[in-house]
Amino acid sequence: MTKKIVSFSIVIVLLLVSAIYAATTGSIKMGFYEFIGALFDEGNSQMEAIRDLRFPRIIVALFAGAALSVSGVLLQSVMRNPLADAGVIGISSGAAFVQLFIISFFPTLFFMTPVLAFMGGAFACALVFALSWKSGLSPLKLILVGIAINAMFTGLTETFISLGGSLNASASSVVGSNLTMRTWKDVSTIVTYGTVGLMAAFALYSWCNLLVLQDKTAKSLGFHVARARLIIAAVAVLLSAVSVVVAGVISFVGLLVPHISRRLVGHDHKVLIPFTALAGALLILVADTIGRTIAAPLEIPASTIMAIIGGPFLIFLLRKE
Repeated sequence: MTKKIVSFSIVIVLLLVSAIYAATTGSIKMGFYEFIGALFDEGNSQMEAIRDLRFPRIIVALFAGAALSVSGVLLQSVMRNPLADAGVIGISSGAAFVQLFIISFFPTLFFMTPVLAFMGGAFACALVFALSWKSGLSPLKLILVGIAINAMFTGLTETFISLGGSLNASASSVVGSNLTMRTWKDVSTIVTYGTVGLMAAFALYSWCNLLVLQDKTAKSLGFHVARARLIIAAVAVLLSAVSVVVAGVISFVGLLVPHISRRLVGHDHKVLIPFTALAGALLILVADTIGRTIAAPLEIPASTIMAIIGGPFLIFLLRKE
């Protein structure tokens, strides 16, 4: 219990420090005390710029990190596979493809992109399940099929981009994960859908714990395994889809964070889900801040930094498993 409390405390403190550092560092710089004072000064022009440009970016990074991390926990529970992640098995690329398709050909339906992206992610998830299921879920087959589905949707997306013209501008915000110029409207979208998804994920923690058991054992306890898998997978797809719509495709977050979290707070999803949300929020905020400041005025997308970190981590897990 002490280790869990210490882990939560450290992550929360780091999250607050990182948020303040992200808000006060960049082209507009402020000291800590100057920043605190400016928060309550409505006439401060520098603070107005930070409110309009940096605060939305920070909030989007926090919610995207939390959503992707919790999505990873849920998918690993549903698929009984420690390598399951929305970015690795094609859910994120499926959502991104549908979003790009809607923006390109049906721009009047732009307001429905979160729902339609959810449908794209759900279709990709259903394909992975259907093609990898054979008298149960095979962890290796699941990952191989997921990688194939991910490659298929990524290829379709790149085909759209290669068409050129006005599609390139639309695609850049979907495929990449550069959080520049995020607005309060983006914040509203990710906070609304993200909060619903995160609350639903926590409400389902007992189901996630039961899915650790063998199907026969769980069924003997009166647990509806198929229904639980369907509902938990739907919540995971919702979380990854809303992250794709607002923040772009960021892989490996749902793979990296849950594994580290389990080592720190254990396997009980009642504790694991909220801790993973906090740790994921911290990771994406730090990745985005590093990308924004390390080579200023140039920016490195958060997805690039996560790929640099996550690729070797995936190899390590594959060798270990």
